[in-house]
Amino acid sequence: MIINKETVESIAHLARLELEGKETEKMVTEMNKILEWMNQLDQVDTEGVAPLIHMSMETNVLREDEVNNTLNHERALVNAPKKDSDYFRVPKVIE
Repeated sequence: MIINKETVESIAHLARLELEGKETEKMVTEMNKILEWMNQLDQVDTEGVAPLIHMSMETNVLREDEVNNTLNHERALVNAPKKDSDYFRVPKVIE
């Protein structure tokens, strides 16, 4: 498959991109380079190679979730720059 100017313009229209004249020509060149690279990958012998689901065989070791209250109300307000009895005070953002 060869990418031409009309193909790039069609793809740009679908992607809602506005390409100038030189940008279109550059995109034609770049997309053809990508297709050439993909053709090289098609020539690689992958017989007997299992497809990858993940890029790594490592697995995450996760701990069990434990529900607990580690920060009570009073401790949360200790370092607050401004507070009003039981609440944090913040600058007004809505006028």
